[in-house]
Amino acid sequence: MVKKKGIRRKSRDKWSKSFNEAGKISIRRWLQQLKPGDKVAFAAEPAYQKGMYHPRFHGKVGTILGKQGRCYEVLFNDINKEKKVIVHPIHLKVV
Repeated sequence: MVKKKGIRRKSRDKWSKSFNEAGKISIRRWLQQLKPGDKVAFAAEPAYQKGMYHPRFHGKVGTILGKQGRCYEVLFNDINKEKKVIVHPIHLKVV
């Protein structure tokens, strides 16, 4: 049997909701307006997969650079490199 190597592999607990939150999508986080310079944390909404970041960035804190379509460009430091990721606002939480 061949081992699966998808993007959501090994993320059972990382990208799952608690019993009380299951099935609900936060409309507040969907419609939030962010400005360049705002500090945000990567906090995935598992019910919506579009515009999601790579699992190793979960919990990191970054800065908003600007908007690209519906999504935002986020600059953050991954170990020793600065990286820029395009993320949907539902997966971002204001710090």
